[in-house]
Amino acid sequence: MLFGKLLPRDGNFFEMFNAHGQAIVSGARAFQAMIQNYNDPILREKYAAEVDGAEHAADKITAEVNRLLHKTFITPIDREQIHTLINSMDDILDLLQDTSETLSLYDVRVITEEVVRLGDISAKCCERVAHAVSLLSQLSKSSVAEATIKTCEEIDRLESDADRVMRSAMSKLFREQPDIRELIKLKAIYEQLESISDKCEDVANVIEGIVLENS
Repeated sequence: MLFGKLLPRDGNFFEMFNAHGQAIVSGARAFQAMIQNYNDPILREKYAAEVDGAEHAADKITAEVNRLLHKTFITPIDREQIHTLINSMDDILDLLQDTSETLSLYDVRVITEEVVRLGDISAKCCERVAHAVSLLSQLSKSSVAEATIKTCEEIDRLESDADRVMRSAMSKLFREQPDIRELIKLKAIYEQLESISDKCEDVANVIEGIVLENS
């Protein structure tokens, strides 16, 4: 009995999930602001730095979750689910940072309407991810479990929206862009932006599995 009391239990996984979710939202909103203010070099650099800051903060949380997994005897949900969830969440911010850096490295001069739309969808997806994650600690309540599934379904719909926007953007790009270099640049940006919503959907799928097993 004493041995059981001495073993670490639960940890603060849900708090760290929430903190990571907030970092994702911060990074997504900073990325969105960077796109919206792209023509202002000072603001562009400011918001790009905020994306980097959110990504670094999330990396620390991810490392702490993985460290805590090795120290905690009894976890609130399955260990593999914890590992998959936190690393899938981290992939979202990695992509946000990668896309921010690609815009700079490729010297993209003009932000198209499609980039703005995909950025907006990405931000909405990230906000829904953070909301779904915030509900995980209360899955024993049937109403919360239902709300979590509903949020995951919203993420799925947003991902489908991003697919449609990207297909339309690609069609327009290949029909109307005469400069091959600009075409290659924008194609890469569109694909990266669409991948952000894909990663959000991956997180939603993990969360749906957690709900089904723990509610």
